[in-house]
Amino acid sequence: MLKYIEEAGKYLEITGFRNLGIDDSEEFVKATRKALPENAWVQFFDAGLVATWQHLYFAVLNALLAFKNECNVSKSVAMETMLYASAQRQIQKAIDFMGVKCASADVAVVIIGECAESVKVVLSEVSKCVGEEPDDSVLEISQDKVGVIREAFGITDVELEAVLEKNNGEDALVDLVIERVALLPTQL
Repeated sequence: MLKYIEEAGKYLEITGFRNLGIDDSEEFVKATRKALPENAWVQFFDAGLVATWQHLYFAVLNALLAFKNECNVSKSVAMETMLYASAQRQIQKAIDFMGVKCASADVAVVIIGECAESVKVVLSEVSKCVGEEPDDSVLEISQDKVGVIREAFGITDVELEAVLEKNNGEDALVDLVIERVALLPTQL
Protein backbone atom coordinates (compact mmCIF):
# COMPACT_ATOMS: atom_id res chain seq x y z
CA MET A 1 0.00 0.00 0.00
CA LEU A 2 1.56 3.24 -1.17
CA LYS A 3 0.94 6.23 1.12
CA TYR A 4 2.06 9.83 1.07
CA ILE A 5 3.26 11.28 4.36
CA GLU A 6 2.49 14.94 3.93
CA GLU A 7 4.31 16.14 7.07
CA ALA A 8 7.59 14.71 5.79
CA GLY A 9 7.05 14.98 2.04
CA LYS A 10 7.85 11.28 1.63
CA TYR A 11 6.17 8.28 0.04
CA LEU A 12 5.85 5.04 1.93
CA GLU A 13 5.20 1.46 0.88
CA ILE A 14 4.47 -1.19 3.49
CA THR A 15 4.11 -4.76 2.28
CA GLY A 16 5.48 -8.22 2.85
CA PHE A 17 6.60 -11.47 1.29
CA ARG A 18 5.60 -14.97 2.28
CA ASN A 19 7.69 -18.18 2.55
CA LEU A 20 11.07 -16.78 1.51
CA GLY A 21 13.42 -19.37 3.01
CA ILE A 22 16.35 -17.05 3.81
CA ASP A 23 19.69 -18.83 4.18
CA ASP A 24 21.83 -15.85 5.22
CA SER A 25 19.92 -12.86 6.58
CA GLU A 26 22.82 -10.39 6.29
CA GLU A 27 23.46 -11.39 2.70
CA PHE A 28 19.73 -11.15 1.95
CA VAL A 29 19.57 -7.56 3.23
CA LYS A 30 22.78 -6.52 1.44
CA ALA A 31 21.70 -8.04 -1.88
CA THR A 32 18.31 -6.39 -1.86
CA ARG A 33 19.72 -2.97 -0.93
CA LYS A 34 22.29 -2.91 -3.77
CA ALA A 35 19.86 -1.63 -6.40
CA LEU A 36 18.42 1.19 -4.31
CA PRO A 37 18.25 4.72 -5.64
CA GLU A 38 19.95 7.27 -3.39
CA ASN A 39 16.69 8.92 -2.41
CA ALA A 40 15.03 5.79 -1.02
CA TRP A 41 15.38 3.65 2.10
CA VAL A 42 14.29 0.08 2.67
CA GLN A 43 14.02 -1.89 5.89
CA PHE A 44 13.09 -5.54 6.42
CA PHE A 45 11.34 -7.00 9.45
CA ASP A 46 10.42 -10.43 10.72
CA ALA A 47 6.71 -10.30 9.85
CA GLY A 48 5.91 -12.61 12.76
CA LEU A 49 6.34 -9.61 15.08
CA VAL A 50 4.53 -7.02 12.98
CA ALA A 51 1.17 -5.94 14.41
CA THR A 52 -0.43 -4.86 11.09
CA TRP A 53 0.70 -2.17 8.65
CA GLN A 54 -0.23 0.46 11.25
CA HIS A 55 2.59 -0.72 13.52
CA LEU A 56 5.17 -0.05 10.79
CA TYR A 57 3.43 3.14 9.63
CA PHE A 58 3.74 4.70 13.09
CA ALA A 59 7.34 3.51 13.37
CA VAL A 60 8.13 5.35 10.11
CA LEU A 61 6.31 8.50 11.27
CA ASN A 62 8.30 8.52 14.50
CA ALA A 63 11.57 7.88 12.66
CA LEU A 64 10.95 10.74 10.23
CA LEU A 65 9.99 13.01 13.12
CA ALA A 66 13.19 12.06 14.97
CA PHE A 67 15.26 13.12 11.95
CA LYS A 68 13.25 16.32 11.51
CA ASN A 69 13.82 17.22 15.19
CA GLU A 70 17.45 16.07 15.08
CA CYS A 71 16.95 13.58 17.90
CA ASN A 72 17.57 10.46 15.84
CA VAL A 73 19.71 7.69 17.32
CA SER A 74 20.85 6.14 14.04
CA LYS A 75 22.29 7.56 10.82
CA SER A 76 19.53 6.36 8.48
CA VAL A 77 15.77 6.59 8.34
CA ALA A 78 15.61 2.85 7.68
CA MET A 79 17.49 1.98 10.88
CA GLU A 80 15.58 4.57 12.89
CA THR A 81 12.38 2.87 11.68
CA MET A 82 13.75 -0.46 12.96
CA LEU A 83 14.43 1.11 16.35
CA TYR A 84 10.90 2.46 16.63
CA ALA A 85 9.20 -0.67 15.28
CA SER A 86 11.04 -2.81 17.82
CA ALA A 87 10.67 -0.25 20.64
CA GLN A 88 14.40 -0.68 21.30
CA ARG A 89 16.98 2.10 21.81
CA GLN A 90 20.00 0.03 20.79
CA ILE A 91 20.54 -0.85 17.14
CA GLN A 92 21.82 -4.40 17.71
CA LYS A 93 18.98 -5.20 20.08
CA ALA A 94 16.49 -3.86 17.52
CA ILE A 95 17.99 -5.98 14.74
CA ASP A 96 18.09 -9.08 16.95
CA PHE A 97 14.50 -8.46 18.01
CA MET A 98 12.69 -7.60 14.75
CA GLY A 99 15.24 -7.96 12.00
CA VAL A 100 15.11 -10.63 9.32
CA LYS A 101 16.61 -13.91 10.49
CA CYS A 102 17.34 -17.20 8.76
CA ALA A 103 14.20 -18.56 10.39
CA SER A 104 12.10 -15.70 9.01
CA ALA A 105 9.86 -17.21 6.37
CA ASP A 106 7.55 -14.19 6.24
CA VAL A 107 9.16 -10.79 5.81
CA ALA A 108 7.66 -7.32 6.10
CA VAL A 109 9.25 -4.51 4.13
CA VAL A 110 9.07 -0.74 4.46
CA ILE A 111 10.19 1.44 1.57
CA ILE A 112 10.49 5.21 2.04
CA GLY A 113 11.24 7.53 -0.85
CA GLU A 114 11.16 11.08 -2.13
CA CYS A 115 8.73 10.26 -4.93
CA ALA A 116 6.14 7.60 -5.68
CA GLU A 117 8.05 6.37 -8.72
CA SER A 118 11.28 5.67 -6.78
CA VAL A 119 9.28 3.69 -4.19
CA LYS A 120 7.65 1.64 -6.95
CA VAL A 121 11.08 0.97 -8.54
CA VAL A 122 12.49 -0.20 -5.20
CA LEU A 123 9.51 -2.49 -4.61
CA SER A 124 9.98 -3.98 -8.07
CA GLU A 125 13.69 -4.55 -7.39
CA VAL A 126 13.00 -6.15 -4.01
CA SER A 127 10.39 -8.43 -5.64
CA LYS A 128 12.97 -9.48 -8.25
CA CYS A 129 15.60 -10.16 -5.58
CA VAL A 130 13.32 -12.35 -3.49
CA GLY A 131 11.67 -13.96 -6.50
CA GLU A 132 8.18 -13.42 -5.10
CA GLU A 133 5.26 -11.05 -5.46
CA PRO A 134 4.30 -8.90 -2.47
CA ASP A 135 1.76 -10.38 -0.07
CA ASP A 136 0.22 -7.91 2.40
CA SER A 137 -1.43 -10.73 4.34
CA VAL A 138 1.84 -11.33 6.26
CA LEU A 139 1.20 -8.01 8.01
CA GLU A 140 -2.13 -9.12 9.44
CA ILE A 141 -2.48 -10.46 12.96
CA SER A 142 -3.20 -14.17 13.07
CA GLN A 143 -3.96 -16.31 16.10
CA ASP A 144 -0.40 -17.63 15.89
CA LYS A 145 1.04 -14.10 16.03
CA VAL A 146 -1.00 -12.83 19.01
CA GLY A 147 0.92 -14.75 21.69
CA VAL A 148 4.28 -14.11 20.06
CA ILE A 149 3.65 -10.35 19.79
CA ARG A 150 2.32 -10.13 23.35
CA GLU A 151 5.35 -11.91 24.76
CA ALA A 152 7.86 -10.01 22.60
CA PHE A 153 6.48 -6.58 23.50
CA GLY A 154 5.73 -7.50 27.12
CA ILE A 155 1.99 -6.87 26.87
CA THR A 156 0.27 -8.07 30.01
CA ASP A 157 -3.25 -9.40 30.53
CA VAL A 158 -4.08 -6.31 32.61
CA GLU A 159 -3.04 -3.94 29.80
CA LEU A 160 -4.93 -5.92 27.21
CA GLU A 161 -8.09 -6.05 29.34
CA ALA A 162 -7.94 -2.27 29.95
CA VAL A 163 -7.73 -1.53 26.23
CA LEU A 164 -10.24 -4.25 25.33
CA GLU A 165 -12.99 -2.21 26.94
CA LYS A 166 -12.73 0.22 23.99
CA ASN A 167 -11.58 -2.08 21.16
CA ASN A 168 -11.82 -5.60 19.84
CA GLY A 169 -8.91 -7.95 20.58
CA GLU A 170 -6.85 -7.29 17.47
CA ASP A 171 -7.24 -3.50 17.65
CA ALA A 172 -6.33 -3.55 21.34
CA LEU A 173 -3.12 -5.44 20.63
CA VAL A 174 -2.21 -3.10 17.75
CA ASP A 175 -2.87 -0.05 19.95
CA LEU A 176 -0.62 -1.42 22.70
CA VAL A 177 2.22 -2.16 20.27
CA ILE A 178 1.88 1.34 18.77
CA GLU A 179 1.98 2.73 22.30
CA ARG A 180 5.33 0.95 22.82
CA VAL A 181 6.57 2.51 19.56
CA ALA A 182 5.45 5.99 20.64
CA LEU A 183 7.04 5.68 24.08
CA LEU A 184 10.52 4.82 22.76
CA PRO A 185 11.89 8.38 23.11
CA THR A 186 10.97 8.36 26.81
CA GLN A 187 13.14 5.33 27.57
CA LEU A 188 16.52 5.95 29.17
